[in-house]
Amino acid sequence: MMGAQVSVKPAYLEIHDACSFVALKKSTLETLVREDKFPKPRQISGRRVAWLVRELEEWAESRPVSEQLPPDNTGAKKPASQH
Repeated sequence: MMGAQVSVKPAYLEIHDACSFVALKKSTLETLVREDKFPKPRQISGRRVAWLVRELEEWAESRPVSEQLPPDNTGAKKPASQH
């Protein structure tokens, strides 16, 4: 008999996953960290850092509500160039 599959929410996210989680480019996230406008990463081992998911969620929920809708091209991929 197979056991039930368990899904566990991660405690930490490394930079690329943190960027995806909050929908920011890596350079923007790094700038916000330097400006103390984004949570600082935590040291999780000797040379490894990651962001605490709870802090990312709190930051995301603290963002102001926008009255504007995103422009039509937000997130759209550019069409392949035609030769």
